Amino acid sequence: MDHRAGAGLAAKPTLVGERVLLRPVAVEDVPGLREILDDPDARRLTGTHAEFTDDELRRWYADRGRHADRLDLAVVERASDQYAGEAVLNDLDVANRSCSFRIALRPGFRGRGLGTEATELLLAHGFQTVGLHRISLEVYTVNPRARAVYERVGFRAEGVLRDALYWDGAYVDATVMSILAPEWNRRHGPPA
Repeated sequence: MDHRAGAGLAAKPTLVGERVLLRPVAVEDVPGLREILDDPDARRLTGTHAEFTDDELRRWYADRGRHADRLDLAVVERASDQYAGEAVLNDLDVANRSCSFRIALRPGFRGRGLGTEATELLLAHGFQTVGLHRISLEVYTVNPRARAVYERVGFRAEGVLRDALYWDGAYVDATVMSILAPEWNRRHGPPA
């Protein structure tokens, strides 16, 4: 087993790209998270049925730094220094060197390439620093733009979860996708 994966996701780094900076989420980010959760499109695209109070969101973001099985990072647009959303590695399985990925952006920050760069930064960290072998996600069929981003960075479809989400009176399928360390390394080079 890769010795790095045994440390899990306890380290909470800051990752710097050209247009985005990923840093640990903070309570001060809650207004931006609230904007995501209040946006009807974001709720539909992520399948979020649950409602959250601001106190629950503050407790959630205040607690993220204590978890070695997940990494919750704020996506910050470097040009404006504004919270654009969050990118997360979660459901860590140390024995199998795998975890899940998710990302959500505020409405005004979508469609500008920030999510693509944030995804690539977090995947690079997962594979090259943490030592993961597999990162997976689920994307609903109502979110073809997200699927296109995931395919562009190297995720591959594995299968379909039929009728995985019930939204506005209709069932929606989810596609399970993953990317493996050897696939990442072929595209970006092996870890240093």
